[in-house]
Amino acid sequence: MAFTDYADYDGLGLAALVAKGEVTPAELTEAAIDRIERHNGALNAVVHKAYDEARATAAGTLPDGPFRGVPFLIKDLGAQVQGWPRTSGSHFAQVPTDDADSELVARYRAAGVVLVGKTNTPEFGIPGVTNSDKLGACRNPWNPDHISGGSSGGAASAVAAGLVPLAHASDGLGSIRIPAACCGLVGMKITRDRTPICEVTDGALGFSVHHVVSRTVRDSAAMLDATGYPQAGDPFQAPAKDGPYLAEIDRAPGKLRIAWSLETPNGREIDPEMVAAMARTVDALKHLGHEVFEQGLGVDYRTLYRAQALASASNFSANILRWIERLGREPGETELGPLARRAYEAGKRITGQQAFWGFQQLRLINRQMLAAYEAFDVYLQPTMSTPPPRVDWLDPALDPKEFDKRQSATYATTPPANFTGQPSLSLPLWQSEAGLPIGMMFTGRFADEATLYRLAGQLETELPWAARKPAIWN
Repeated sequence: MAFTDYADYDGLGLAALVAKGEVTPAELTEAAIDRIERHNGALNAVVHKAYDEARATAAGTLPDGPFRGVPFLIKDLGAQVQGWPRTSGSHFAQVPTDDADSELVARYRAAGVVLVGKTNTPEFGIPGVTNSDKLGACRNPWNPDHISGGSSGGAASAVAAGLVPLAHASDGLGSIRIPAACCGLVGMKITRDRTPICEVTDGALGFSVHHVVSRTVRDSAAMLDATGYPQAGDPFQAPAKDGPYLAEIDRAPGKLRIAWSLETPNGREIDPEMVAAMARTVDALKHLGHEVFEQGLGVDYRTLYRAQALASASNFSANILRWIERLGREPGETELGPLARRAYEAGKRITGQQAFWGFQQLRLINRQMLAAYEAFDVYLQPTMSTPPPRVDWLDPALDPKEFDKRQSATYATTPPANFTGQPSLSLPLWQSEAGLPIGMMFTGRFADEATLYRLAGQLETELPWAARKPAIWN
């Protein structure tokens, strides 16, 4: 297979070529390595290269899974790969080599993928931009002066540039959907505990889930079919699905009740380009026969985010304490970046009473948000408040208060689905005037990925995005 053909296929397409004997896993691995070496210098998406291991894996006997022979990347946060280092984007939280695969990584291997390396992530996955003193800034293949999103920005940048057709990602406050929106990809934040968590402890209070970013809806669905089943001993297993998600894509979603809103937690207006994109999305959905109407969730966002801040800061500080216990020392003065240092110190000051008030209040408001979905099937919002900003404008090295202001102006919509555990999907339906991707976010009822995949399949047909290619491609 010619080198130029590799990036034109999605993961299932490459696996089909392998199954027919038209290409070997070894050839796909070399194609992936070639593209990484060609483009990663401009992107900084891949931060650990395991080429020798990948070549040996591809030359061996691979499981007969849906992605047999397909090159794949793991995010350098939480997920453990046997024999590989793990940095979490931090100077402090260093693991020279992990002793075993995380359960989810083992499931990826069983799906047939060939692991070729790890992707960039910000320190502990905190900000919505992939940029850290440890690993450097990851850039957007549509325009390298702009962000790739975070915290799965390395994964999204790599997939958008055709280094691999899909890659592992995780989402604690938007970290699958935001990079998908920045880089023009499909990003499904799955139902809480649909796949195994990778952290030794539940590092994000159940907010975080692990799945993939991909260029096609079917790759996202097929990988969730391969990995989305209960883990032994998990006390909070997600409700079982009715059937394969891959089959849902070709099913008509029927006439859905879709509420939409431009409300933001702080009342800040959304960028006019995003407002226009929302209007086009509403028109497209109406054209497809759906009932579409404006309606917000009606929650007290100020109280919601106050509760989340108390819970998250105390939880983060506890996670750092576990690293201190593991390493036998406190983090040095320069070993935590400004955002991580602030969260660690703030968490130490929060009392147990305050932390549990936060947990309780989150549950109370979660019930209110989940109840709102009884009035509709899907909730539509722009994934981001603006098109992807410049790397130098949204820099975690800024004064934390200034960074907070800029991040608040960029990301307003993604966190609530993490609090409730609902599935939420970003689709790359539009582009900005400057040619950058614009994502629209569709949030479903708890455990109802099926409806989102049916709607996504319909929109992928109606508003196809596969033909669009970023500046960094050939």
